[in-house]
Order: sequence, then C-alpha cells, then structure tokens
Amino acid sequence: MLEKTTRMNFLYDFYQSLLTPKQRSYMSLYYLDDFSLGEIAEEYDVSRQAVYDNIKRTEAMLEEYEEKLLLFHKFQERSKIVAEIKNLLNEELVNTKAMVEAIAKLEKLD
Repeated sequence: MLEKTTRMNFLYDFYQSLLTPKQRSYMSLYYLDDFSLGEIAEEYDVSRQAVYDNIKRTEAMLEEYEEKLLLFHKFQERSKIVAEIKNLLNEELVNTKAMVEAIAKLEKLD
C-alpha cells in the first residue's frame, strides 16, 4: 500500500495541473493529508461511494497520463543516472569512459 501511495503522490505531483479542482482536492486530501473517505465525504457533503469513485477514476487518469507522457519514468531514470554519476565522481580514479556514458544516457532521456 505504501508503494501505491508513493506512486500516486509522484503522479499527482507531475500531473495535477491536468486535473479538475475537485479531483485535485480529493486526491490531495486522500493521499497527501491522509483523510479517510468518510472525512472527505463529510467535508464535501457527498457519499463515501462518490468520493471513492472519484478517487479511483482520478487514479486511472493519472496512470493513463503516465503511460502516454512518461514524466515519472523519466524522473526515476534521471535520478538513477545522477546517482551513478555521483558514485563515479566519488571513486578515487574517475572512470572517464563510464562518466561519458552516464552523461550520454542523461541526454537521451529527453
């Protein structure tokens, strides 16, 4: 569950501008502020089922955006490559060829 929450938080960060204000609010309350479905329903004077349905639809939309735009995937790849470059820089003898290859991978991402 924590892995899904983390993923949704990242997807929300990348794609929140593509959501409606209501979707942003529900997702923010549910994933960022850890509100329960009941608390959100009470806040908006709707049923728990309405909140649940909205959140599930929004999750599916976020996954669809990621499938098409790959912003989160590229972020993860970029983070791995930056970590690799940092490790290479920390070695006593910097491997120039490995450094050039890591930088080339970064350049290919975009």
